[in-house]
Amino acid sequence: MAAAPIHFYFDFISPYGYFASLRIEELAARHGRKVEWHSMLLGVSVLKVMGLKPLLDTPLKGDYVRRDVRRYIRRDALPVARNVDSPMTDPLPAARAFHWVKQQRPELAAAMAHAIYAAIWVQGHDLPTAAAVASIDLPAGIDADWLNAGIESDEARTLLRTAVDASIKAGIFGSPTVVVDGEAFWGTDRLPDVDAWLSTGGW
Repeated sequence: MAAAPIHFYFDFISPYGYFASLRIEELAARHGRKVEWHSMLLGVSVLKVMGLKPLLDTPLKGDYVRRDVRRYIRRDALPVARNVDSPMTDPLPAARAFHWVKQQRPELAAAMAHAIYAAIWVQGHDLPTAAAVASIDLPAGIDADWLNAGIESDEARTLLRTAVDASIKAGIFGSPTVVVDGEAFWGTDRLPDVDAWLSTGGW
């Protein structure tokens, strides 16, 4: 029997989610695992459920995060065009696009997540509308008109609401969060712990 997949929760507006997205598949493959991708919304988990301010608006912590993100980018020489302080537009179209593709073409879900992350963070684009998302460099096999219509559909809206509700019920509050056999690890800096957990069977 194949080992259960690793569950990877992320928000496209999260730089840390982007950083982890570049590493999670290689990490999982080393341990014979696949990755199940889950787009969530920090605006729901952090602002509405937890009642907290956005990370960058939090005194003291916001300044630290700005330095930490830039430090990470420099260390790994990542081609990031977006400034961490750039205002982030409506994240819903991108999240709906991901869940639409995941529902209709599940084999392309990871590729779609990478394409959206690249558009936002590598190229520095805002994706506030369905048309904007459909105009990015899409994975092979995804038609722009088909995607645009899907994002605007009631089904995509329902898929996203259902996914966000499920993430809250699963106790997910931050991006990225990796869940291994029921054990949750929050933050890019916990990926070494995920690796160790998979290597040892946990502790």
